[in-house]
Amino acid sequence: MAAAAVAPTIVSFESTADPAALVYHIDLFLIAIFAAVVLFRLPRAIARFWRFSEWGTGYILYHTNFRRSATRRVEFNSEAGSRHDDLATDDTHWSSVQRVNEKGAAPSYPPHVSSCPQVFRGALQLLHTRFNPGVSMLQVIIIVIYIATLVYSAFYKTNPFSDPVRYGWIGVSQLPFVFALSSKNNILGWFLGSGYEKVHILHRVIGRVIVLSVNIHGLGFIYQWNLEGVFMSKIANPNNYWGLIALICADILIIFSTSWLRNKAYTLFLSTHIVCASLILPAIITHKPATSPYILTAVGIFVLDRVMRWIKTRITTATIRPLPELGVTRVEIPSINAGWRAGQHVRLRVLSSGMGIIGWSETHPFTIASIVKGEEGMILMCKKTGDWTNKLYDLAKSSAYEGEGEARKVRVSVEGPYGGPGHRMFSSFSAAVFIAGGSGITFALSSIQDLIQKDLEGHSRVKVIHLVWSVQEPSSLVPLLPLLTSLVQQSVFTPIRISVFYTRAPIGKFPFSDTFFRSTALTLSPGRPKVSKILETSISKAVSLGSGVKDHEKITGMIVGVCGPLGLVDSVAAEVGKVDPLRRDQVGGIEIHDECFGW
Repeated sequence: MAAAAVAPTIVSFESTADPAALVYHIDLFLIAIFAAVVLFRLPRAIARFWRFSEWGTGYILYHTNFRRSATRRVEFNSEAGSRHDDLATDDTHWSSVQRVNEKGAAPSYPPHVSSCPQVFRGALQLLHTRFNPGVSMLQVIIIVIYIATLVYSAFYKTNPFSDPVRYGWIGVSQLPFVFALSSKNNILGWFLGSGYEKVHILHRVIGRVIVLSVNIHGLGFIYQWNLEGVFMSKIANPNNYWGLIALICADILIIFSTSWLRNKAYTLFLSTHIVCASLILPAIITHKPATSPYILTAVGIFVLDRVMRWIKTRITTATIRPLPELGVTRVEIPSINAGWRAGQHVRLRVLSSGMGIIGWSETHPFTIASIVKGEEGMILMCKKTGDWTNKLYDLAKSSAYEGEGEARKVRVSVEGPYGGPGHRMFSSFSAAVFIAGGSGITFALSSIQDLIQKDLEGHSRVKVIHLVWSVQEPSSLVPLLPLLTSLVQQSVFTPIRISVFYTRAPIGKFPFSDTFFRSTALTLSPGRPKVSKILETSISKAVSLGSGVKDHEKITGMIVGVCGPLGLVDSVAAEVGKVDPLRRDQVGGIEIHDECFGW
């Protein structure tokens, strides 16, 4: 007689810990850690918002009638005379200049709050060391703390092989965080004083944690049902097949979020994100109605972001011009001339059929290259780096603009501003060094123009400014030469030096004569910049005489702003880390603000 078939034994394990209560308290713990970090950074936020004018700056774009700031009178020492030094003697500048406004008040410098006390500067420098390209040790530590917290919740009185319920709760409990970190109007980033792009790495980490958790949850039940032979009957239950739909959406999200697909097909990445993220929330709440607090919180964050993006969007007319030497399209928007901070960017959409079938619907980020309340309005420089920017350049070129004459006008949608220095105030430092690669010059231009304007108004502590621009061809300097020259001439009270480096041998005739660069204020050199030497020179000027009018002020540190490709950003960070601790303390500490190309 044949032996009867033995049914597989299903070993179940019921954890004594309530999974819903456990993940709720884990979320409270994460929020407490976040609150502690916010409190640590609160002094810098208070310093920034001490001035009432900062409360409404950097959030909404608008137009205001151009009005020059209050007149300031410049006074000279009678022995020094009132002669303006030309660019050839820019290093001396006006050491005996004094300035007062029309009411006789002295300059009002912004308060400076260091990122950390002097005793911790060495440790902070180590934390900023790059662990991987674009990833610092500090970011790694934050990620490790986050993952360790969730690992605790994943293995506390349970295991993934016999209790898949816990992992579904872990995944759902992180949805509000992943939605908050994905939004352009980032609530968490606002409290931290960081743009959405600075905390986006956490969005990717949390997204992967969610996908891993829901896969353990879903595949655990699928495996158990198959062993019991009841998969088809179980999956027919609406609660269960909606759970399967949510699982499929999560897996699609992670597949199309890989860096290769994101860079090669960004529109596909964005489309799958919108569709799957919109479907996964109702699918989860149908699968498990008890998850509604987490789902509704995520929905609220998403709706708030969409409303804010609508409020921050302006549809207007722009003028586009090609700049062949730079390979960029200059976008001029005179109807928007205020509302942003130096270093911030906007998301641009060109509403023209010339952008292609779907090109008119795409939005791309570009750093604002102009000063607030300037006569030209908002200026963007869009580098040719892909299909969309190539179409924009061709559209501008089709207007037959060749340096003079009529440029092309198009309707555009401008959303922003976003990003920028956050609670950090460049004007509160004693020295400022800006290092830009290629089209990263836009960030440096807007920041330096802002510093010069604040210096003229008596609202800047900066004693020395150094701009370093690395380009491929020396001809790239030609379109911006008038602006760079004007920066040197306008910076009356603060010495400014501009060093341009080109990395390719010029083809054809060299665009400048041998005697063109007589000034030490503006130089053009072959090769790559020696960042260590540049930093040392700026430190020396900041701690020595610098600009005499500010000699009595305390040395408040040096800010290094870098914008360009990832390799440039990491190399500058490495050079800053090599600065001698004694020199670092003499200048009051060195901080980096980086803007990196890429998604």
